[in-house]
Amino acid sequence: MKIENWSFAKLDQISSKITDGSHNPPPKMEIGLPMLSATNILNGEIIFDKIRLIDPLKFEGEYKRANVEPNDVLLTIVGTIGRSTVVPLNIEKFTLQRSVALIKPLGVNPKYLSFTLRSPNIQKIFDANSKGTAQKGIYLGTLKKIEIPFPPLPEQRAIVARIEELLSELDHSIANLKSAQAKLEIYRQAVLKKAFEGGFTEQWRKSQVNLISQEDLHTSIMKGRSSFLERQVLEWESDFSLWKVNGEKGDRPKKPRPLTVPDPPSPDHEVRKWDLPRSWVWTQLGTICFVTKLAGFEYTDYVKYDTEGDLPVLKAENVGLSGFRKTEFSKVKTGSVKMLTRSQLFGGELLIVFVGAGTGNVAMVPLNQKYFLGPNIGMARPYLKLNSRYIELFFQSAKGKNLMMAAVKAVAQPSLSMATIRQAPIALPSLEEQTQIVQEIESRLSVADKLADTIQFNLLKSESLRQSILKQAFEGKLLTEAELEACRREVDWEPAEKLLERIKSEKTKAKKS
Repeated sequence: MKIENWSFAKLDQISSKITDGSHNPPPKMEIGLPMLSATNILNGEIIFDKIRLIDPLKFEGEYKRANVEPNDVLLTIVGTIGRSTVVPLNIEKFTLQRSVALIKPLGVNPKYLSFTLRSPNIQKIFDANSKGTAQKGIYLGTLKKIEIPFPPLPEQRAIVARIEELLSELDHSIANLKSAQAKLEIYRQAVLKKAFEGGFTEQWRKSQVNLISQEDLHTSIMKGRSSFLERQVLEWESDFSLWKVNGEKGDRPKKPRPLTVPDPPSPDHEVRKWDLPRSWVWTQLGTICFVTKLAGFEYTDYVKYDTEGDLPVLKAENVGLSGFRKTEFSKVKTGSVKMLTRSQLFGGELLIVFVGAGTGNVAMVPLNQKYFLGPNIGMARPYLKLNSRYIELFFQSAKGKNLMMAAVKAVAQPSLSMATIRQAPIALPSLEEQTQIVQEIESRLSVADKLADTIQFNLLKSESLRQSILKQAFEGKLLTEAELEACRREVDWEPAEKLLERIKSEKTKAKKS
């Protein structure tokens, strides 16, 4: 849509220089001058965190290529493409790596240019023109040809002022939402802490005539494990007999293996435990549950996603900090994975993220729905009668998660093995008290959880609103007629076409000189 007095300008028309940073950055130094990458451009700001320091002598050579100065625009062009910022005044001298483009604006308001590059329409152009396999990027030649909406200079300034005003209000609202979210999480954790120390059920225990002893509870756990294995053996004997009767056709039924015994808790586990009521016991997740994952070869050989499949596949994305998250599921056909019996989910199992940023997050598989266990996520299925919601809430509590994470490996890419998941201690009361505890927790958290959902919804909505503000701004819909009239009265107002002609003339003169 043509906007009165606006035009479109290619980036190389309105800049004196467009380049990227070093393609072969000098070695890191303990002491030196900063060379920034795309990770240092975030939320419209330059973040001096985890920066590469390089030799001052080599810095000068790199700076000749990417001579960053105040009011330049920086744009991430490799990896996460499309984050931008304006270099502020009085910032320490730095240069760039290849993942950041340097744009020196000419005849365009730097903040206007930076906001434009973040707008939805320009982001779509970045997506459509990014190249590469392992890590996508925008070539400089492509970047220079990208066109942006180009209004007169006074309108650019007015649009920037309006955007900053609206985004400031939005950021204030987001800060309030996040503050409320943090307070709700503090309350949630306080409830869980008291619950798993036995505080909510103290009177309940006192009212019980035949409260189970620790010794009897230990015995019932071990009997539950034995009964589970006995049932498996009986099923195998029946399947084996049938296989023999049918002339040994098909695969020979496999005899069940003995149940895995978890490694004893480590010293790190022991120091994280706390005192329990006398009728509770410390046990381990691998003692009360069968813990497994989808093996790599199983995924490669058998799991084929199919849009017409009938079985939703659960992945790490379905496990949030506060439990199960519904997403657009990948699907498989039941018949194609029927041999992968360990990965069949029937509801009530515990999902555990064992690698990446969400390591240690847990969620209970929803009841009354079959699912399939996908990659990069573990599963724990109780051997005996337990309240699965109790187990989920226990490991969602700060103390419970702390026990799960005691054996985590690495920091940059945290991970847990199935052995360390089995090893995790869990405080366990009787089944009756588990149910009572879940009721006590849910009665206190039901309202808080609804509030948390509302806050999360509004936080997601706020990001859409941010994009809507930018979209309207660069479609000429943000300023009122009165504001536009005020712009036309400013001394440097001229139609965009004339401004572009003047910029072109100035660039030509600069080249000749």
